[in-house]
Amino acid sequence: MIINGKEVSIDDLVETIDINNNIPKTRKNGLVLRDSQIETLKKYNIEYENFTSLSSLIFEIEEILTYETDLDDLEELSAELSEQNYYNNTNK
Repeated sequence: MIINGKEVSIDDLVETIDINNNIPKTRKNGLVLRDSQIETLKKYNIEYENFTSLSSLIFEIEEILTYETDLDDLEELSAELSEQNYYNNTNK
């Protein structure tokens, strides 16, 4: 298969994907986060361990985004967590 003009096999793709990095895990504080999300939080010195709800974590992220621009990965994380919070905590 050709991706971005480069020949790539399925085996090569499977080897490069870090599946464990993208599996949601319940953390000690009760939040369910992927390792990749924690890496993004650590990048911006956000100590996820100090939060007991997704809402409070999202609020902290949004505070940072209010004052900083061009933090695309943090904006993406905020959107992901907001969606997760909606589906987990909204009565349907």
